[in-house]
Amino acid sequence: MSSEGRLVYSTDPRLNAKCPKCKEVVSECTCTPEVDPKKVKFTAVLRLEKQARGGKTVTVIDHLPKSELYLKNLCTNLKKKCGSGGTYSTEGKDGVIEIQGDKREIIRVLLSKEGIPVKG
Repeated sequence: MSSEGRLVYSTDPRLNAKCPKCKEVVSECTCTPEVDPKKVKFTAVLRLEKQARGGKTVTVIDHLPKSELYLKNLCTNLKKKCGSGGTYSTEGKDGVIEIQGDKREIIRVLLSKEGIPVKG
């Protein structure tokens, strides 16, 4: 494989391996590597947003590790405990979870039980 061109054909299975996220060949993958949330020190920031949401209130948890699996599990757990809907996002530099409604007190208690320090 030349340094300028793309891999067209190879019998080496390591070169033919595909990224599970973007389905590109691993050597040409542009995905960001997953961060292990247990090894990263972080503080979750709680805030309430109403702007650009049609007057509805949303509790936003910001400055979380950018790990898809971690955010998905945490979001699912918070939605079940709060009894409301929500979503998570890995856009930008940090992970973000949005829970519908003003659930700051419930979320603060749940995150402290998980051992996650909380501001806001």
